[in-house]
Amino acid sequence: MITSLALTDFRSYASASLPVSGGAVVLHGPNGAGKTNLLEAISLLTPGKGLRGATAQEMGRREPGEAVGRAWAVMVTLHEDGEEVRLGTGVQTPGAARRIVRIDGETAPPGRLLDHLRPVWATPEQDRLFSDARAARLRFFDRLVFAADPDHAATVSAYEKALRERLRLLTDGAEGKPADPLWLDALEARLSEAGARAATARTRALVALQAGIDARGDRPFPQADLGLTGAAEEMAAAGADEADVVGMLGEGFVRARGRDAAAGRSLFGPHRSDLTAIHREKNRPAAEGSSGEQKALVLNLILAQVGRLAGQKAQPVLLLDEAPAHLDEVRRAALFDEIEALELQAFMTGTERSLFAALEGRAQFVSVEGGALFSPSPLVGEGGSRSETDEG
Repeated sequence: MITSLALTDFRSYASASLPVSGGAVVLHGPNGAGKTNLLEAISLLTPGKGLRGATAQEMGRREPGEAVGRAWAVMVTLHEDGEEVRLGTGVQTPGAARRIVRIDGETAPPGRLLDHLRPVWATPEQDRLFSDARAARLRFFDRLVFAADPDHAATVSAYEKALRERLRLLTDGAEGKPADPLWLDALEARLSEAGARAATARTRALVALQAGIDARGDRPFPQADLGLTGAAEEMAAAGADEADVVGMLGEGFVRARGRDAAAGRSLFGPHRSDLTAIHREKNRPAAEGSSGEQKALVLNLILAQVGRLAGQKAQPVLLLDEAPAHLDEVRRAALFDEIEALELQAFMTGTERSLFAALEGRAQFVSVEGGALFSPSPLVGEGGSRSETDEG
């Protein structure tokens, strides 16, 4: 459980510290006050770019006239098995491209963060997840897979690296520079192995998430029947051996060489897979639903994910940006009840405190105003002017 959060020169905050109680934390205040920045800070305590997908250079606070962001830092203190653990991340020099991670003051690989904390988030950008671009949907799903199976991130990264190298060879060949056939074979072997592992992990995760959704049938959230399109995932779902999936992908990459070279992009492989969803009650694709319906479907999926992670050593923390938006009063209350029933630590943002009325007396309320936090008396001192890239 997170017991404190501290920021230095991060986004709109020059310096901020927030003691955190267990359970739900409500961050309320006007647009641009810096609420989302706090969620983003927590989301960085996991491998990857966090809930905004921003680069490290974008996160440093800038005063007017400063060309690059300042060195910045985020730190949380956790209460874990009766002991305190400190997790931190940031950059040591202004404009640095790569952030470092520290655990109890010692530099550590980012993957070690998953031994302690597993943030799961929903943002307004996901309100149209099922009608959004396929690539965004697959990234969202891969993060759900990765949260429970940390090896999946390395698998996807290895696949994408090999895919880029293969495409470079093919496009160079299309420009009159013959591709080295041995190197191309080697890359496609790596692609096939990583792609088969990724497809298998996605299929396992889909089964677990669907079971979690089905177990929540009495909740006032719409249920989704999930699916994965893609030849590798369909083979894995049908029970094929991973070696057979590797063989199918290898043959497919060979057949696709000419087409990929001509198109200048890779048109075959598990990176082209997609997450599908059917609104069960209405028996229609989730993509045809309203923003409110899609948001409710996504939240149900997120809650199923949290339930899947709950039994692991590193407990999940839920980050919900503008969660009450597009939800009716019944579903808002149901969401809050679910967070409490699951004994989750959840950080939620909203422009109006009244949207969280059902949580009065059950949550920590923090007012966010211009880079300062009040709960109900000031918990931080110095605020800071917002950076040009801040969307808080």
